[in-house]
Amino acid sequence: MLAKLDLKKDLKYLYNPSAKAFGIVDVPPMDFLMIDGTGDPNTAPEYKDAIEALYSVAYTLKFAIKKGQGVDYPVMALEGLWWADNMAAFMTSDRENWRWTMMIMQPDVVTADMVANAIHEAQAKKGLPAVSKMRFESFHEGTAAQIMYFGPYKDEGPTIARLHAFIHEQGGELSGKHHEIYIGDPRRAAPEKLKTVIRQPMHKAAGKR
Repeated sequence: MLAKLDLKKDLKYLYNPSAKAFGIVDVPPMDFLMIDGTGDPNTAPEYKDAIEALYSVAYTLKFAIKKGQGVDYPVMALEGLWWADNMAAFMTSDRENWRWTMMIMQPDVVTADMVANAIHEAQAKKGLPAVSKMRFESFHEGTAAQIMYFGPYKDEGPTIARLHAFIHEQGGELSGKHHEIYIGDPRRAAPEKLKTVIRQPMHKAAGKR
């Protein structure tokens, strides 16, 4: 009997938030396939290679676990952590100097040995250049504010600014890295219909209760 993990339902509060109001969530530790890189996501071959490798290994894992353990689950959305060594470059859209960690969340059934096997299999089949950069590790984001954004990636700025203002209004301060979760597929959806979870880790400001 095939067992199914309904990750999208169980994690709806993290992956399908309101688009009308900002919310605060406590993001638990979760395991991810991750690849780090630098450069403009629109033009850098390193970025394209990272996305291809992540999806290849994620689907290799899914099918191996379904066949070997009788457990099925959806491959989750692509996610990105974004920053710059000089944050002025990030805020002014100097994309050539952006740094990023692209990642895909994995359910608890996935182990490090399974990931190693999937990486080996994906590399053998496709020779993906970014596979050697992949790692599998836990990421604990903790308290964060978020909202669902509809529209082109290039027009996110005002929504991000309002999210930051919301955090300050709650007596909080920004912490960690800007986080995006790409629910929409830019290859299939019109730019105005793209769905992106925009999330910012936060903590209480010093002296605030």
